[in-house]
Amino acid sequence: MPVAPLKVELLAVTPEALSLIYAAFRQCYHAGFVADMWPRLTSGEADRETQADFVRKVLESGHDSPVEHASFTFAIAGISRACSHQIVRHRIASYSQQSQRYVDATDMDYILPPAIATIPEARERFEAFMAEVGSAYRDIKAILDAHGRKDKSKEDARFVLPQAAETKIVITMNCRALLHFFQLRCCRRAQWEIRALADAMLALCKKELPAIFGTAGARCESLGYCPESERFACGKYPTLKQLLAKG
Repeated sequence: MPVAPLKVELLAVTPEALSLIYAAFRQCYHAGFVADMWPRLTSGEADRETQADFVRKVLESGHDSPVEHASFTFAIAGISRACSHQIVRHRIASYSQQSQRYVDATDMDYILPPAIATIPEARERFEAFMAEVGSAYRDIKAILDAHGRKDKSKEDARFVLPQAAETKIVITMNCRALLHFFQLRCCRRAQWEIRALADAMLALCKKELPAIFGTAGARCESLGYCPESERFACGKYPTLKQLLAKG
């Protein structure tokens, strides 16, 4: 039952994502039919930097719905069930998660919170409990097997598994949903595990589609101030109330 490291890999991106978003934006303001310009946009005849500049400028105006036409698919491992429960609250997305009902957790990996890892006595107790969980899972599964549950034993034995249990998941989000995800989950106030995941996903998005994600991240990064109240602000940026008071 080792500690599982975070792994984030980009499986797929909508083909010609930049040109697709550019075409969608153009159709909003163009009298013609953007399908007529599509071959030129994707053949290399059109300047991709010109497309990127156009997209950036329209995004700055607050018009962002056309970015929904492009999506990213990630394969993620080394996150806890606690983390995955936070992720699936982002509803404009598709998820395919490893099932504890069908996957044997006899050799369950787990996530060790950094705050626990740095305190020897906390880590010792945590790891001892993980060992107890693993032993209980194996014992219960074996008892159920012996009583004829067979393949069904895993779906009942899983009830002893903790939130620390590692899970794997495939996630697909469109670019607009991703921008919102990063605004919330890259924030310093986000829980450490989902923030680490969001930072890793954002790095891949920035590399793949900088015109959309070059300035993405926590909301304060684009606003220049903290949208939280003073009670919840981390201090990196002044709150809006503090800015207005100075004004």
